[in-house]
Amino acid sequence: MEDTLRDRIRQTLDGSKVVLFMKGTKNFPQCGFSAKVVGILKEEGVDFRDVNILADQDLRQGLKEYSNWPTFPQLYVGGKLVGGCDIVTSMHENGELGAVLGK
Repeated sequence: MEDTLRDRIRQTLDGSKVVLFMKGTKNFPQCGFSAKVVGILKEEGVDFRDVNILADQDLRQGLKEYSNWPTFPQLYVGGKLVGGCDIVTSMHENGELGAVLGK
């Protein structure tokens, strides 16, 4: 991965406590998994930054390498990968997600 792309990802993560790299935007998700995570984050009442990976192919590919996670969405809290839709859903259902989000 190029250093400029790695720096851009880090700056994005440093700029917001909660970042969701997703297909589409929080106002217009473009896949069911992204829509589900957006819904969970809204239900948790957390402010988050959305990044549309469909708008930037380099970012989409680079994130897979950066996170060592092949699918989207990818939820980061405090600069650390929490996981994708299944993990976020499970954490939300068992109450762990709120603690991770600092609620």
